Amino acid sequence: MKLEDLRRKIDQTDTNIVKLIAERIRIAQEIGEEKKKQGKQIGDKEREKGVWENIKSLARGENLSQEVIARIYREIVTACKRTQGKEVAFQGEVGAYSEEAAFQFFGSSIITKPYESLDEVFKVVEQDDMQFGIVPVENSLEGSISRVYDLLLDSSLKVCGEIELRVSHCLIASPEARLDLIKRVYSHPQALGQCKTFLKHLGCELIPTYDTAGSVKMIKEKGITDGGAIASARAAEIYKMKIIASEIEDNPNNFTRFFILSREDSPPSGNDKTSIVFSVKHRPKALSEFLKVFATRNINLTKIESRPTRQKPWEYNFYLDFEGHREDKAPREVLENLDRTSLFLKVLGSYPKAK
Repeated sequence: MKLEDLRRKIDQTDTNIVKLIAERIRIAQEIGEEKKKQGKQIGDKEREKGVWENIKSLARGENLSQEVIARIYREIVTACKRTQGKEVAFQGEVGAYSEEAAFQFFGSSIITKPYESLDEVFKVVEQDDMQFGIVPVENSLEGSISRVYDLLLDSSLKVCGEIELRVSHCLIASPEARLDLIKRVYSHPQALGQCKTFLKHLGCELIPTYDTAGSVKMIKEKGITDGGAIASARAAEIYKMKIIASEIEDNPNNFTRFFILSREDSPPSGNDKTSIVFSVKHRPKALSEFLKVFATRNINLTKIESRPTRQKPWEYNFYLDFEGHREDKAPREVLENLDRTSLFLKVLGSYPKAK
């Protein structure tokens, strides 16, 4: 066969491949719509596992590299999933408070995926493996989560939303467990710290772990009957464990604020906030002069705190939240002014205020 004929066959094959990909995306969209009608979760791990096994089997049958075909299909599957619902990365295990906040922010028709560390959440969104990430930035009792602010400083991601979640802790154990038989309690150090009074009366050994929901998963998988975990009621439901005690936190005013991360921030909504990080010269009145620019334009500041620059001892970056969107007239003029006068200024994002 002549070269031109072979090239025509390639072109026709490419046409067929693109049409088939488009058809697969359309079918995936229909599946997503049907799941929403039935009130089902978009993500289905067992189905996904079956799809990947089938793809690898087809590759073997055609004597193709399974790794290469999987890499190609990963992009196709991602495109299909994004027609069904938004993808949101979070730190922890399924049932974590971060996942609960994601469902409250986006609604039930999303695909959530757990990651072990906050660093990984940032990484997968930066690489476009996931559309969004959700990370805790501040607790009303414990203060800011420093690691998140350090990651925001170095990342190209933008804050595109925020949500405040009421945190209510439960003591969770195996179905046959009893409160008087609990000898050890597992959970994230912050959750243990927020339930000090209850735990003091319980008199158990406290064992810190990396995640609240992960603690429930762990005691289930290890068959621990004399230990409990502090986590959400949703975690107990997911792992089919028993709630021994509810609302065990010391303070009912326990809220965690979460940032929604993406590669772009949100357009103006008319009720927005903007988050920035900046540094000023190490001299008297430098910070007050910086903040005065907001006051002269009647812009309300909602938060300010300092973090070490990690470059020189005893020098700090300042993280600041203020009302307004960076595209609004007054905030835009302020940011243009501050960009000229500060040593360093980075806009972390503008986003609608939490309801």
